[in-house]
Amino acid sequence: MSPNGSDRSPRRPMRRKLLQALTAGLVLATATGCSYNWEDFPRLGMPTPTTEEAPRILSLWQGSWAAALAVGVLVWGLILWSAFFHRRSRTKVEVPPQTRYNMPIEALYTVVPLIIVSVLFYFTARDESELLKLNKKPDLTVNVVGFQWSWCFNYVESVEGSTGDAKTSKELDAIPDRYKEAFPANAGGVYDCGIPGTRNPQTGNPGPTLWLPEGKRVRFVLTSRDVIHSFWVVPFLMKQDVIPGHTNAFEVTPNREGTFLGKCAELCGVDHSRMLFNVKVVSPERYEQHLKDLVKKGQTGYVPAGIEQAGHEKNRESNIL
Repeated sequence: MSPNGSDRSPRRPMRRKLLQALTAGLVLATATGCSYNWEDFPRLGMPTPTTEEAPRILSLWQGSWAAALAVGVLVWGLILWSAFFHRRSRTKVEVPPQTRYNMPIEALYTVVPLIIVSVLFYFTARDESELLKLNKKPDLTVNVVGFQWSWCFNYVESVEGSTGDAKTSKELDAIPDRYKEAFPANAGGVYDCGIPGTRNPQTGNPGPTLWLPEGKRVRFVLTSRDVIHSFWVVPFLMKQDVIPGHTNAFEVTPNREGTFLGKCAELCGVDHSRMLFNVKVVSPERYEQHLKDLVKKGQTGYVPAGIEQAGHEKNRESNIL
């Protein structure tokens, strides 16, 4: 019996609250599960990959979660173990024995984190080097130009009805020569530009639409006219910064037709949220027809790629070459 004469144990309210919390959690989990596609669970929040390179990124993401979960289970287990087996009510000891240090344990929690970080670093460096590897001759090149507050796409292609040469075009002076080596000969090119109010005619999604052929290796050459942006096609699972005075590039091979969302992933100013675009992956034949349609619209040649290379970037290029 408790001191106040009641036979109610003081632990019962705590147990009752714990039971109520577990019940509420179970209800919440089952209720939200009705609208969740459990087939998507292995991707851990990532969208379905739509390029040949994206599964590598997904694998790295899943591996990182697995490592984090293993560490979490270990830490939670140690916390619960120490809280349960060393609680005062069990040992009846007011002040437990004091230990100044324990060399094996201290060595453990020093070495194990180093091993975890080293393993994550190895896989990240390995995958990053593969994802940023550039072929000498990609199937096509698109110069993505970021500006406040939309995007332009220069299709570096030899298209009937468009004359000129991308390798000598003044509009593409901001692009380093080592990227121009992969440009096709006499590529007059076509372009497409958007504004925040532009919308995809099929889906109604905001932003201009970048067209790509399925099954072709595409090189994106990223340049900026003003501030730092970031080119992110969500289901490609890949993004890269678009930096003024510095040119970045990466390659992907789309393997699924459809229209996908893209956005700027770098806070670039007041209307950053409006820097949206679409990526439409179609058959190679439909892609070629789209380029001809741009010629008919008079969108031949190229728009200015962006800010001229900075001095340190020119020095870096000379060292690479």
